[in-house]
Amino acid sequence: MNQEIKFYKYQGCGNDFILIDDRQNSITLTTGQIEKLCDRRFGIGADGLMLLRSKEGYDFQMVYYNADGNESTMCGNGGRCITRFASDLGITFPKYNFLAIDGPHDATIEANGIVNLKMIDVHQVASFPGFKFLNTGSPHVVMPVTDILNIDVYNKGKEIRYSDTFTPGGTNVNFTEVTDNNTIFVRTYERGVEDETLSCGTGVTACALMQADLSNNAEPQTVNVKTRGGNLKVMFTAENEQTFSNIWLCGPAEKVFEGNIQIQGL
Repeated sequence: MNQEIKFYKYQGCGNDFILIDDRQNSITLTTGQIEKLCDRRFGIGADGLMLLRSKEGYDFQMVYYNADGNESTMCGNGGRCITRFASDLGITFPKYNFLAIDGPHDATIEANGIVNLKMIDVHQVASFPGFKFLNTGSPHVVMPVTDILNIDVYNKGKEIRYSDTFTPGGTNVNFTEVTDNNTIFVRTYERGVEDETLSCGTGVTACALMQADLSNNAEPQTVNVKTRGGNLKVMFTAENEQTFSNIWLCGPAEKVFEGNIQIQGL
């Protein structure tokens, strides 16, 4: 049986998502259905799909699926896009408080359209030869490189993502290069998408934290981040080389289009 469903398409710095209003908590999609909806040739096309659901004690709940159809860990740009989506649906607050898979998040929307998302605190950073590893709501490798525009993100990222070090769940892989004292360029291979995305919010956050000035741990810090899809900003406090708090991911999020689609077997 086919059923028509209303969908919305949003993007944050080229990281694009299918959004569905499920405040009745009644929509159940299979892995195959989500994968097909996210397919760029046979579906709507997206890096992921999100359901906005009602949740007691919160303004809403974010349920996030990767493009492979599997429910995933936190998505930073997705969190910013679903906040914009909530606002466009008429769910309006000076400060949002919503629930995601990694816990509660605060978010605000500025008059110029910038959406600010509070990320989880980070309490551990692991060091490996040539890179760092940390969890900013999703697991991330941060690898400093030179000549970032010519890095083979797909093959190098895939090799690390599927390496024995990160089995069984794998990891996201970020390549980062400092362009000046306060700006970095980041490119990301995302698990679940299994390719480079134009931007990754949790990955950008991880890379920014690794640029912390640890001699200035009493004051909030800001790192500007360039991605292939646009510019973001990460604000945080570095307590030491392992611990980071009051982390905010800031950048644009906007609706691209909306429509209706027939979903087989819904």
